[in-house]
Amino acid sequence: MEVRITSREMVKPSSEEVFLRKPFSLSLFDQFIPPYYMTGISFYSKPNDSVQTLAGLKKSLSKALNQYYPLSGRTIDNRCIGSYDKGVPYVEARVKGCLADCIAQTEQEWIKELFPCQPFCSIPTSTSPQIAIQINVFDCGGIAIAACTSHKVMDATTVSAFMKSWAAYNRGSNGEIPNPDMFDIGSRLFPPLESIPQNYLSLIESLWFQEGWHTTRTFVFDNNAISTLKFQAKSKRLEHPTRTVSLVAFLWKYAMLASRVAWGRSKPSVLTQSVNLRPRLKSRLPQYTIGNLHCTAVSTYNSAERDIKLDHLAYLVREAIDIFNDRTCRLQSEDVLKFMTDQYNPVIDIATQGEVDFWGCTSWLNTLDGNLVDFGWGEPTSFGVWRSETRYYSFADAIVLKEMGKDKGVEAVITLDAKTMNVLEHHSEFLAFASPASGPYPNKSKV
Repeated sequence: MEVRITSREMVKPSSEEVFLRKPFSLSLFDQFIPPYYMTGISFYSKPNDSVQTLAGLKKSLSKALNQYYPLSGRTIDNRCIGSYDKGVPYVEARVKGCLADCIAQTEQEWIKELFPCQPFCSIPTSTSPQIAIQINVFDCGGIAIAACTSHKVMDATTVSAFMKSWAAYNRGSNGEIPNPDMFDIGSRLFPPLESIPQNYLSLIESLWFQEGWHTTRTFVFDNNAISTLKFQAKSKRLEHPTRTVSLVAFLWKYAMLASRVAWGRSKPSVLTQSVNLRPRLKSRLPQYTIGNLHCTAVSTYNSAERDIKLDHLAYLVREAIDIFNDRTCRLQSEDVLKFMTDQYNPVIDIATQGEVDFWGCTSWLNTLDGNLVDFGWGEPTSFGVWRSETRYYSFADAIVLKEMGKDKGVEAVITLDAKTMNVLEHHSEFLAFASPASGPYPNKSKV
């Protein structure tokens, strides 16, 4: 399919009063996050009037930026965001082809043309926009809205809240947040430091971003597979594993087994899970609170045993979350830096022993659901995550779990080094539960 860019511009908040706002402070959690872009793309059937639709999207985005004004600025010295007059890159493009054909494509690499920038690679903090948008209009009239969002100030919950606010403005509804005073509560509760210990920043960057060829594949778990895995993950120590714990344990197991085969040796393994802080703090924070209000639960496994038990891994996954939950209760009364560094100390201890497999897992289940983002012409026919295959200094071994839609199962978007992925995607035991996606966005309906 051919993609032709028709316009590029910077969309800024519609109210110039926003430009006079004081810098928006990052939180301590934001300071620990290396800057890179996440992605999301929603496909919509043909609106009534594409020309009017494009004009409306731009106008409503400008309104949404009045509320989410930090997204229009640039990061300063890893401490705050300012210069709100810089704006958001906004690209419009025409796609030669039909929306349905795009969703059914098995070749993912061309999808990069639907996005405004390169995702999941380390980016310069001070000059990079917080968000970039590309609106793609197909010959059939269908639309794909692609967003690249900087993880420096946006976690999945922030992205979801912003997209829903933008969509509400576009529908003509009031997209304003109900209590603006809570907007920056994350940075008020956990203010930034003058500087972060360099050894921790270096560790995070070295684990998250690596040279080498990385491959991304999407696998689908239907409800029958999930039910079976939940049963197999049960043990005396964990009687009721959730679908997330069961899936994470399953994916961790077969990632380890594939790595052993690919590299011919067993290595210590570290699994990190992103955990949303908003519902776990003493006073629950609203979903629209901006920033990286999540921390990391860490599980470690260091065994050369050939038969890795799923129920044991499920217990380790759940145990890490339970330990995290216990410590979170004391977070607002403790030294926050100590809380953060204590999270990474086990990783440092293992990393200093030599080679280590590091897997990062993020669950967007019940958090970032593109099917709820209605711009006024109905819910999307499909919502997906995309990243390119690259040799660049890019986000390494990672797993993202996302909904396929009500009662349709779960998608796992998995990125591994090419050798390990080649083993995984041909592993018969793995494929007995995980079905390779027929296209980049398999949760499609008729369009």
